[in-house]
Amino acid sequence: MSRTTLDLWVGIFVAAGFAALVFLAVKVGSYSGSSGPTYAVSAEFDNIGGLKVRAPVKSAGVVVGRVGGIGFDEKTFRAVVRLDLDGQFEFPADTSASILTSGLLGEQYIGLDAGGDETNLKDGDKLQITQSAVVLEKLIGQFLFNKAAETPATAK
Repeated sequence: MSRTTLDLWVGIFVAAGFAALVFLAVKVGSYSGSSGPTYAVSAEFDNIGGLKVRAPVKSAGVVVGRVGGIGFDEKTFRAVVRLDLDGQFEFPADTSASILTSGLLGEQYIGLDAGGDETNLKDGDKLQITQSAVVLEKLIGQFLFNKAAETPATAK
């Protein structure tokens, strides 16, 4: 095999390896190409925990959108989350949003539970019913505080 043929095969192998790395980086980064038009709705939460921009928005386990932005309302002191929902999915106006966790310590995402209203959400609407993230540290603190309160006081 001549030197130029060997160099050609090494170049092809390196290019294929680079393409594979780019493919894996896109998959791990949860990139989803724009599959069509989206509409944005907002929701306010008391605590968003570790929710991040680009986190999935799911309904019945199906990804129906992504978290488009996270802000803070200085008047109500609540987190404001913008949800970019895929235009092919329509939800009733009384849909509720909850911040959930995949597994015990997995990534956080927003779960939507459809209501029964006949009118649908449209661009710029605000979800009224929300449930904040469950913070593990707060749960442990409440448990310990309740256990300490249950123990009878020692006699003098």
